[in-house]
This record gives sequence, C-alpha cells and structure tokens, in this order.
Amino acid sequence: MICSTDIVNLKSDILDKIGQKIIVKGSLGRNKSFEKEATIDKVYSNIFTVKYNEGARNATYSYTDILTRTVEVQVLNDDNTYCPLIPPIEQVNKKRIKV
Repeated sequence: MICSTDIVNLKSDILDKIGQKIIVKGSLGRNKSFEKEATIDKVYSNIFTVKYNEGARNATYSYTDILTRTVEVQVLNDDNTYCPLIPPIEQVNKKRIKV
C-alpha cells in the first residue's frame, strides 16, 4: 500500500535530481517495452516531467507510476553508473507446508 509519506519522500528525491540524466523503462502493452534516456525537467505536486534526449519531446509521469513500478527510473550517479530511484523488490520464496 502506498502511503502519503512515500509520495512526499519520492517527490523530494526527484526534486533534488532536477537536471540529472535518467533512464526511463516502461511497458507499452502486448509484450512491448521501452527504455529511453531523459533528463528530469520539472516537478509538480502530483506529477513530474522529463525531457527525452532524442528529439524535443516531453513526458509526464506521476509519483504513483514509480511507486507501483509501472515505470522504472534509474538515475546517473557521479561515477557514471545508473542506479534505481527506488530499490528493487526482494523476492521472498514461500514454502508450502503439507499437513
């Protein structure tokens, strides 16, 4: 479940990264996906905009897109490596118990 504090924390993280290069990954449906380089452009109360490097296109994403993992964002670090904006989900193996 997404809490309001999660959105506030994510918004402040994105606000700190305005102007930084990112990689945006998402789904286009029917087993198609995209991965594009962009730059964080502006931050608003419910959404943020990115400017794609190819062409002069802009895209808008909501903070819940990131938190629900509809869209993945990786940020360029100082050492020229990309790391996820939010940490990946750890898979937990559940074992069935026979009764």
